[in-house]
Amino acid sequence: MILRLYDTMTRQKRAFEPADPSRVTVYVCGPTVYNYAHIGNARPVVVFDLLFRLLRRLYGDDHVVYAANVTDVDDKINLKAALEGVPIGTITARYLDAYHSDMSTLGALRPTFEPRATQSMAAIIDMIGDLVRNNAAYEAQGHVLFNTQAFSDYGRLSRRSLDDMIAGARVEVAPYKLHPADFVLWKPSKAQEPVWESPFGPGRPGWHIECSAMIEETLGLPIDIHGGGNDLIFPHHENEIAQGVCARHQPVYARYWMHNGFLNMGAQKMSKSLGNVELVHDLISRWPPEALRWALLASHYRQPLAWSDKVVEQARSSLDTLYGALRRVSDVEALETRPSDAYLEALFDDLNTPRANAHLFALAQKLETAAGDDRGRLKGELLACGALAGFLQADPEAWFQGGADPAFRAAIEALMARRDEARAAKDWKSADNIRHELSALEVEVMDGPDGGSWRLRQKT
Repeated sequence: MILRLYDTMTRQKRAFEPADPSRVTVYVCGPTVYNYAHIGNARPVVVFDLLFRLLRRLYGDDHVVYAANVTDVDDKINLKAALEGVPIGTITARYLDAYHSDMSTLGALRPTFEPRATQSMAAIIDMIGDLVRNNAAYEAQGHVLFNTQAFSDYGRLSRRSLDDMIAGARVEVAPYKLHPADFVLWKPSKAQEPVWESPFGPGRPGWHIECSAMIEETLGLPIDIHGGGNDLIFPHHENEIAQGVCARHQPVYARYWMHNGFLNMGAQKMSKSLGNVELVHDLISRWPPEALRWALLASHYRQPLAWSDKVVEQARSSLDTLYGALRRVSDVEALETRPSDAYLEALFDDLNTPRANAHLFALAQKLETAAGDDRGRLKGELLACGALAGFLQADPEAWFQGGADPAFRAAIEALMARRDEARAAKDWKSADNIRHELSALEVEVMDGPDGGSWRLRQKT
């Protein structure tokens, strides 16, 4: 079975072939930790977590090295620290802990490495020095800038000319630039900002150089897969390539480039600067985390995703179907087995989660109608498929009951038993009264051929 991935550089699906199957390397641009992560920030985390899981299945857990950086020095971090009157480390520690907790709740595995900019300063300064010595960067008025005209392939990833990129981007105008598109590698720190000593003067790095240096230090160049959101193609990833290639005379920076589509709120991209964000921290208190993960993966990762409560409700309903099938065979022992070939083929086709999810529903339907040994095999297959993608990790009863405490659960079960008795006696008035009583307790009753079941209503 061949893993095929859509490569942004070539604009086509390509069979994945790592440079070294015993050490497959993946890098994804990680968080800037100055606030809680919003659900748009979580989309690449969940998408590339799925890729990480697939690669580990293909090559073995110990043979896949996944790095996601942490930007822990930045204008927004500096501003927040200044407003609170604390060191930047206080801000970044607070929000990195929250980020880890939130992403873990969404089922994301921790990357192998999480390099931090503040802990990689020697590698950053070393790479800048090499760029200067290679005539790909120059010093000017306390700054070091990358000379975009020194890299003939600049713009290849985004497929835009240098003039188009200048016209379509917010370019910082500065008299000391040789060309308007040249970008900062090192800059002087302002008053009260963190500062590091360097051969170019005291200051701090630009954003783009941090990733190039951390990739080389952590994984080595070239890497197999570089991932991130579509918004990073230009200028961030374009600049990364230029830096890495020119610093090391490296013909290839990353063998495959993968980018997920935007997550939008209505017609706008979700963004803290626009104020239209849904924080993961808040969402996981309102929705089952697996439903949020399903919603992030329900559409193909390269497509834009319009986020709304309706999308999450649909995700929860999809998982209700799968958990419902598992609950109805709770007396069947699942046989230990591997994910089905059809499920794997869907995911190996550039993470085709819509096709993979359709296979989960087909498995659940077969499970409901199967008999004998087939039930154990199909149950095991459904659970194995779910586990690979981070789904069906809860006990079915716990899924529907939303973590209700034992006393509350016992009270609800007693009401459900009384309602079943009333229905059996065709005492519809009493049955309806009990249903209203359950509804007042935020309990939703679901009647089926095998009797009634219940779940807690979604919090609002």
